[in-house]
Amino acid sequence: QVQLVESGGGLVQPGGSLRLSCAATSGSIFRDNIMGWYRQGPGKVRELVARITSSGSTNYLDSVKGRFTISRDNVRNTVFLQMNSLKPEDTAVYFCNTYPTRYSLWGRGTQVTVSS
Repeated sequence: QVQLVESGGGLVQPGGSLRLSCAATSGSIFRDNIMGWYRQGPGKVRELVARITSSGSTNYLDSVKGRFTISRDNVRNTVFLQMNSLKPEDTAVYFCNTYPTRYSLWGRGTQVTVSS
């Protein structure tokens, strides 16, 4: 069974940076699939933050444009999210999944807390 394992979250002050990683246990998920980072803040619905095609084309949620960068390593079956200039409203649990999502791939996510 393929799994996606997120890591890299933590507590950071406003204006700080974090780099999230999502590793797949099988390359079959990465091959030819769009991969996405999603987040769910307290009391909010889960939303797509960024996505990246297998060839590297990207799209971002308007509120993170210019601050977040998604990338992928198709050899290591890993997708990354570089987050700069973090704001308190970025506080959420961050997940990765394919785009569109597959229910079976939701993992535990990684908590990002932006607070002074």
